[in-house]
Amino acid sequence: MAALLASIADAPPGPSTAAFFDLDGTIIEGYTVETVYRDRARHADISPGQFSRLALAALDMRFRQAPLDTLVGVAFEALAGRTEDELSELGERLFRQEIASRIYPQARQLVHAHRKAGHRVVMATSATPFQADPVAIDMVFDTVLCTRPKVRAGTLTGDVDGDVLWGPGKARAITDYAKQEGIHLSDSFAYSNGAEDVPMLKAVGHPRPLNPEPGLVDMAHMRGWPIVRLEPPRRGVTLSSALRTGAALTALSTSATLGIGVGLLNRNRQAGANVGTGAGCRLALAFGGVTLNVTGENNLWAQRPAVFMFNHQSSLDMLVIGDLLRRDVTGVAKKELAHDPRFAPIGWLVDIVYIDRAHTQQAKEALQPAVSKLRDGISIAIAPEGTRSPSPTLGPFKKGGFHIAVQAGVPIVPIVIRNTGELMWRNSLWLHPGTVDVAALEPVPTSGWSPDDLDDHVAYVRQRFLDTLADWPGDISHMHY
Repeated sequence: MAALLASIADAPPGPSTAAFFDLDGTIIEGYTVETVYRDRARHADISPGQFSRLALAALDMRFRQAPLDTLVGVAFEALAGRTEDELSELGERLFRQEIASRIYPQARQLVHAHRKAGHRVVMATSATPFQADPVAIDMVFDTVLCTRPKVRAGTLTGDVDGDVLWGPGKARAITDYAKQEGIHLSDSFAYSNGAEDVPMLKAVGHPRPLNPEPGLVDMAHMRGWPIVRLEPPRRGVTLSSALRTGAALTALSTSATLGIGVGLLNRNRQAGANVGTGAGCRLALAFGGVTLNVTGENNLWAQRPAVFMFNHQSSLDMLVIGDLLRRDVTGVAKKELAHDPRFAPIGWLVDIVYIDRAHTQQAKEALQPAVSKLRDGISIAIAPEGTRSPSPTLGPFKKGGFHIAVQAGVPIVPIVIRNTGELMWRNSLWLHPGTVDVAALEPVPTSGWSPDDLDDHVAYVRQRFLDTLADWPGDISHMHY
């Protein structure tokens, strides 16, 4: 992987160099079409006859080397009458629920390396736009070349619009794109896991088989193409992850119980919270095999109380924030977390402010206790995205935490977190060992802010997160703000 990243850095910079990525098996583990048809079968959204025709076409392709065009034709016929909007919504839902967790973390590194070099980043796939677009948007691809259905008045006709991007068809698509955009294919890269993409790989100067299947392995060895195998995303449960998760939860619950006892003994809930939060989160991380690599730790203590804002991808973020901030801190969270056994003990102990995001007016009223806590010297930790992101891509920021900081007259301290989603995915119950990177940025003063210019301040703080994630850890000072 290091050699591949070095070759990207050494390639000619700028948009005349491109990186062409296959989707299934290359960017993501497995195949998006399996996810789509499992979901359709689960929701009885495909008839037995349609399913049988698809199965037969797939078997013909696998064992009789029938062209993919036949399988795609049968699949598109089964979609006749469906609307583009309906299928786009399905693709976005499946991305959030399943596909995002299957993106190879190192594939994200490759895309980022190409973007940093100014290269054009292109997805070239036989999949439909409904499968490909959510991944491309999340990973910030410039263009998607894919197999497109014919659409009339927003409804699929059941036919293919143009070529099926498979084998030579995909190679023609990237060649045509390169001519149109002034891209030098001799300087460009192509990534795929399947032997069907040999024509695409042969079309560029830097063919790079990723996680290659046996047929592509043989071709790579014959042609001297360097093979790279990416580490799979850690999504499921293993014996180790189950034991570590159990130990972490036990440590958290035990520390919360100890904190409650300290609070009752001293008749001081905050004293108990300080014991339970710092010790509980630190022990839970230790038992879970998670270590923190923190840059700018002094910024966590420079100005208190403060509103600490962090990007949110995983339940693991709560343990990270608890270990970082340790004492005299509470948080704002959605009311559903009050019933989450991984969160509720600490949430009760530190007197979390729970809000109902479904009722905007009630949510605004619920923020007032947070303002009061800040005025009493208790810091607030909040995720400005409002919910866990299905991927490392930063979501839009909500204004609630900014209003709290302005009303209480305290600074905002951005805490940028990287890697938690790789160790514990958004919808997962299981914790895997590893290192979490944290960059605590300098406090951003809120004095002089007004509702009229709040959007600009929100954009500035969010940009600081984006800059740090893009060039880790970058400049952790806010420089003349």
